[in-house]
Amino acid sequence: MNAPLAQPLAVSMGDPAGIGPEIIAKAWAARDTESLPPFFAVGDARAVVAVWDGPVVSILDPAEALGAFPRGLPVLGVDDGGQISPGHPDVDGARCALHSLEVAAGLARSDAASALVTGPVSKAQLYQIGFTYPGQTEFVAERCGVSRENAVMMLAGPTLRVVPVTTHVPLDTVSGLLSIELLVAKGRATARGLRKNFGIETPRLAFAGFNPHAGEGGAIGREEIDFIFPAIAQLREEGIDATGPFAADTMFHARARATYDAAICCYHDQALVPLKTLHFDEGVNITLGLPIVRTSPDHGTAFGIAGKNVAHPGAMIAAIRMAGEATERRAARLL
Repeated sequence: MNAPLAQPLAVSMGDPAGIGPEIIAKAWAARDTESLPPFFAVGDARAVVAVWDGPVVSILDPAEALGAFPRGLPVLGVDDGGQISPGHPDVDGARCALHSLEVAAGLARSDAASALVTGPVSKAQLYQIGFTYPGQTEFVAERCGVSRENAVMMLAGPTLRVVPVTTHVPLDTVSGLLSIELLVAKGRATARGLRKNFGIETPRLAFAGFNPHAGEGGAIGREEIDFIFPAIAQLREEGIDATGPFAADTMFHARARATYDAAICCYHDQALVPLKTLHFDEGVNITLGLPIVRTSPDHGTAFGIAGKNVAHPGAMIAAIRMAGEATERRAARLL
């Protein structure tokens, strides 16, 4: 890090029965070797103690985190998660995860925390307690007063950044959801986010085609002709370096990745399959278009390995590092 952050980062623990508590603790243990900025966890401290024998420091206020960070993992407690059993999720844990997310997001919005890092949650469990959002991205966007269309989920690794235009929807509905307006909105937000969070002043966007071979001029689909080409043209008129649509099967080898700063993809797996293939243990979900910095490790709760001390903390470490770096870049733009 170039300079200490004004406030520590807030890390919501995610589902207490998942691997979130373990990888947050392991990230703290690697804080010096990984040069991580100070952070504190938000959640039930018992979830950490159940899977880790390192030092935990309970705090009552985010301001205590900076002093506590060298001594142990600071944890700001929320209502307890019931009977915590790693690998065995329940609705009490889901309520705890949602409360942790709400508190951590509020701290970031109020500048009590420099940024928000979110641990993995179980959507299936959250839906049982009335959660109505497709994921944490949309929840945080609403809490920040940002529409879903203007909040962009970017997945980023060391050599690839991807943006899925549609996210957690059935594949057979994607074509009906695509529009020139949606593609343009995602392109604009991506370009702004690359400038603000990554310091790329003239970002290059590459759009993936929807159909095989990008539609072959309409022979095997018209989505490129009806939506993607017009969106690219509009973005170029606005001064954004947008190109494509390209056949998705030729976009992600090393030479192709060197020609763009972010790939705009039509649907979830078109974006996440190459990202996770290349950077499974380093992928970060960063939400663009928000007034705060929000990142998350690009993986789920992994209930099957929770509590076994085998969870790899690489993506959580990368998410914490990226949140700190993005916060610094945003602050530098204001100077």
